[in-house]
Amino acid sequence: MQENSNQNLMQEAMRLAGTPAGQQLLALLQKNGGAELKAAMDQAAAGDYEQAKKALSSLLADPEAKKLLDRLGR
Repeated sequence: MQENSNQNLMQEAMRLAGTPAGQQLLALLQKNGGAELKAAMDQAAAGDYEQAKKALSSLLADPEAKKLLDRLGR
């Protein structure tokens, strides 16, 4: 059941990444921390979501990133 939950989470992340705000957020993250973003994506692909979250935490502290995340959360 955990695998199904992770699959649903990944599907939702992919859906959000396809939105205009998601695309802006991805561009911002790549610009400001491409290596950290790649590391987080690799960790998430390997199923280590906690480490992926930690890798992104400093990038997501950016005020513009926070604004885009708020838009995605609506």
